[in-house]
Amino acid sequence: MSTAGERVAIVGSGNMGTAFARGLQETWPSARTTVTLSGRDPARVRAAASRLGVRFARTNPEAVGAADTIVLAVKPQILPTVLEEIRPALHAGSTILSIAAGIPTAFLESRAGPEVGVVRAMPNVAASVRASATAYCLGKSAGRRDRDRARTILESIGTVVEVDESLMDAVTGLSGTGPLYLFLILESLSDAGVKVGLSRETATHLAIQTLVGSAQLVRATGEHPAKLRDLVTSPGGTAITALHSLERNGLKAMLMDAVEAATRRSRELGRRDGPEPAAAGAHERT
Repeated sequence: MSTAGERVAIVGSGNMGTAFARGLQETWPSARTTVTLSGRDPARVRAAASRLGVRFARTNPEAVGAADTIVLAVKPQILPTVLEEIRPALHAGSTILSIAAGIPTAFLESRAGPEVGVVRAMPNVAASVRASATAYCLGKSAGRRDRDRARTILESIGTVVEVDESLMDAVTGLSGTGPLYLFLILESLSDAGVKVGLSRETATHLAIQTLVGSAQLVRATGEHPAKLRDLVTSPGGTAITALHSLERNGLKAMLMDAVEAATRRSRELGRRDGPEPAAAGAHERT
């Protein structure tokens, strides 16, 4: 999609909102596009906008009114309030890109109106280093222009796939929540290295590169992970001994259970055609 003259408003100045702003600034020619950041705390937004080199809006409606695409980088609990606030500023032909977990496109469309295209996406925290694994789906109101706008924005923070909306909760459980599982695995491997005599620095360095290198190997070869696993499990060796311990303790089952639990929670967030009421102290997605 040509980015000439495109205007993007990012509502929410937390980690995800600033990740989008950073990604857009690094991938879109600033002379041909306009990125505006807004949020609930003007001082925080102004500081973030200055740091990132994007425009600053004092209010969400101010940012939205001048935008072609509106990225809603806020938590699901406050999404209804934000939609109510910005609805008068929405205009025909604009696109809403929401990253609120569990919130269906039908809910967004009911608040935005029929002349606004709606796209729902689920990135993950690696967006902050432009390495997110992101999936998106289109609402009934979305057309080709909305898809192109959303995909171009999402590609600025990592890799992107399109899925049916019925699979978005599963995406949330797998890749949206996935960094948590891997952070725990890395922490555990680092601790294990220290336990067997390595320094913390060495153990952490080796654990990180082992994870990154293994993922790169799977991507480069296109082989199923189980086949690559066999490459290191020689008869009577250390790997098969370690695998026996992992299977006995149920690592695979625990990870599968975690993905299922996160998927169920994502469905709960969108139950009854919308998010749960805002909790005390609810704030923008971080």
